[in-house]
Amino acid sequence: MSKATTHSRQCALTRTVMPVADLIRFVTDPDGNLVPDIDARAPGRGVWISATRAAVAEAVRKNIFARSLKQKVQVPTELAQVTQTRLEQRLSGALGLARKAGQLQTGATRVKSQIAAKTIIALFTATDAAPDGRRKMVGLFKASGLKGQVPHFDILTAPQLGLALGQQNVIHAALTIGAAANSALKRAQRLARYIAQPDERDDKIND
Repeated sequence: MSKATTHSRQCALTRTVMPVADLIRFVTDPDGNLVPDIDARAPGRGVWISATRAAVAEAVRKNIFARSLKQKVQVPTELAQVTQTRLEQRLSGALGLARKAGQLQTGATRVKSQIAAKTIIALFTATDAAPDGRRKMVGLFKASGLKGQVPHFDILTAPQLGLALGQQNVIHAALTIGAAANSALKRAQRLARYIAQPDERDDKIND
C-alpha cells in the first residue's frame, strides 16, 4: 500500500477519498455498539466519515454504518454528540498536558501579556465569556496584528476549560510555543471544524 493511500480513506457517506485528518473512524466495541475511534488506533474493520457533526448525523440517519460494516450494529441516535464529547475530552487532555509543560497561560492579565509579546500560537475564549471581557480580549488580539495568523478558538465553556486546566472556571487561555502546545492546537482545530457549520468553519477557528 502506498504512503498516499495509507494517509487517505473514503468517506462512507459521500464516497469521497479524503486525508485521514479530515475523517473520523468508527468501530464496534465487543458488545456490538458503534463508537468513535478518535485516534484511529482500534483494531478491526472501521468506517470512515467526514469529520463534521452534520456528516456523522447524516450517516446515522442513512444507516451508513451497518451497510458499510455488513453486520448488525447498535448505533447511538446521539452519535454526533457522543463524537463531539470524545473530541472535547481529547482536547481537554491535550490542554492539560500543555499546562503541565508550561506551554499554556490562563487569566486575562497573563494572556494579554502573551498577546502583547506575540508569543502565542492559539487563543481560547470560553463560549460563555461575558461580552465585555470577550470584546476587550478580541480587541487586543486584533490590534496586535495576530488575527488571521494565530487561531482564536471559541469552542469550550468556562467550566470545560477549567476542568481541563485544574481550575474552577477559565475564561481566557493562550497556548505558547512547544510540542505539547502544538498537539493541543491540532486537537482544537479538529474540534472546531467538527462543530462548525460549513459556511462558518474557517471563522470558527480564526475569529
